[in-house]
Amino acid sequence: MPTLEELLRLSAERHQHLCPRQVLGVRMGLLAGRLLGLPVPQKDKRMLVIVETDGCFTDGLAVATGCSVGRRSMRVVDFGKVAATFVDTETCRAVRIVPHHESRQRAKIYAPDATSRWEAYLLGYQVMPEDELFTFRNVRLRFSLQQLLSRDRYRVNCEACGEEIINEREVLVEGRVLCRGCAGENYYEWDDEPPHEDEGERLPVGLFMLF
Repeated sequence: MPTLEELLRLSAERHQHLCPRQVLGVRMGLLAGRLLGLPVPQKDKRMLVIVETDGCFTDGLAVATGCSVGRRSMRVVDFGKVAATFVDTETCRAVRIVPHHESRQRAKIYAPDATSRWEAYLLGYQVMPEDELFTFRNVRLRFSLQQLLSRDRYRVNCEACGEEIINEREVLVEGRVLCRGCAGENYYEWDDEPPHEDEGERLPVGLFMLF
């Protein structure tokens, strides 16, 4: 398993610099592997990470766990929190980890020579004991893991726009197979043509969708 220093270097290369939230992401990913009894960075897709913000924290998580959006082993649910839930997809065990509410204050103790709060976080987070840096709790998912992960090579076409839908994300509306956009859950509207008369009232658009 790579060392913390090696993982931080890889995260810095990906992000073009190293910042405190990357350190949190790397150390959180390592802790999650130990809590779930899974080797990280993983070579397969057994671990799923549901991360509650985007940005540099997510880069640190990806490097430490081997999970990524591209491999469908990481989902971003934007709650604006530096937090993540880690799932063993074989056992369905899940644990949610967040920074300790006093981690910022404690970081200064472990980096007494830091010249700024930012530097204290950057240095302190690297050496603080895990029980001072994080808190965690076992959780139960409120959605079907099987439905989230879906099936390989599954695809259908929307009966309204004709576009292909993968990963079982279609919806059935009055007997018609529709994509979520045509069903009213779109995050955009057409800018180059007027709306169709039969579009009807659109449903409110959510900021995120798990599946």
